[in-house]
Amino acid sequence: MSGTTAEDEGARWADDVRETVARAMAALAPATSEGAPSWSVPAGPLTWSCWETGEHLADDLFAYAAQLAPAAPPADDDVPFRWESTTPGGPANTIRADPAHGPAGLLRVIDACGGLLAAVVRVTPPEARAQHVFGRADAAGFAAMGIVETLVHTDDLAQGLGLEWNPPEAQVARSLDRLFPDVPRDLAPPWPTLRWATGRASLPGLPDRANGWRWDARPAGDRG
Repeated sequence: MSGTTAEDEGARWADDVRETVARAMAALAPATSEGAPSWSVPAGPLTWSCWETGEHLADDLFAYAAQLAPAAPPADDDVPFRWESTTPGGPANTIRADPAHGPAGLLRVIDACGGLLAAVVRVTPPEARAQHVFGRADAAGFAAMGIVETLVHTDDLAQGLGLEWNPPEAQVARSLDRLFPDVPRDLAPPWPTLRWATGRASLPGLPDRANGWRWDARPAGDRG
């Protein structure tokens, strides 16, 4: 039996992005119906509203796709889209959803940006690298970053909107392994561990990370 090729691995990460975003859309869909909570409430522990957080998630997915997409991805800078905040303290985004289309339209924007990231990851050569503030990443790294953003911000949104969120366990574990190689794995299951790693929960015997955390986006072979 032949082993897994780099192309197979890229396709797997692309599928993981699609699966994670699809699960997030299904979890958030009840908050688009008449009588659902307002998306102007804070998103869980964040100071941003649920609407701002949804736009931020869409923007993350778009930005990761855009960073990989050039024929020669930038090695030491971001692709210079214009990012700006529309509210004091709000996220600086390129991507915005038309409020006239309501929360259902916002979810469609998130879904579209997730599709863009999955498509770019699927066709990006495995040797390609692009700049990220947490380390130059390959396509798998940008996919994992998009998955983590989707997992944790869907959790933030679910808390703010009073919804249940059961993240896909396989994608939680794979993204945790890819981006947080130094995080202890024997203290809790993957999802509580990822929430701790991103400053959203506590784990016994470990300091909270709410005031400072980061992942390592570099492929394992590029780390010193």
